[in-house]
Amino acid sequence: MFGKLNEAKQKADEMKQKLEAISVEGTAQGISIVANGNKKITSINIDSALLKSENKEQIEELLLIAIERAMEQAENIAAAEMRAMMGGMLPGLGNLFGN
Repeated sequence: MFGKLNEAKQKADEMKQKLEAISVEGTAQGISIVANGNKKITSINIDSALLKSENKEQIEELLLIAIERAMEQAENIAAAEMRAMMGGMLPGLGNLFGN
């Protein structure tokens, strides 16, 4: 039983490392947000023309939109990786509880 639990933890750690290496991007009219599969923002790029407009509220709104888009992509990738990992583990875990 503990072997299967240790295997599950190892797989989860492997998935976290894999997600760390995946980049996703969310954009909104001159703003680009890059995050990894673990939903950590790794870079923000704001077009210099947008900065010159001195429209603070517009920039803030676009930042929120770009961040939401990047996080949504990261969540989708993480969910797909989790499904793939669990699909490979479920046949072995079925015997864990005597089934």
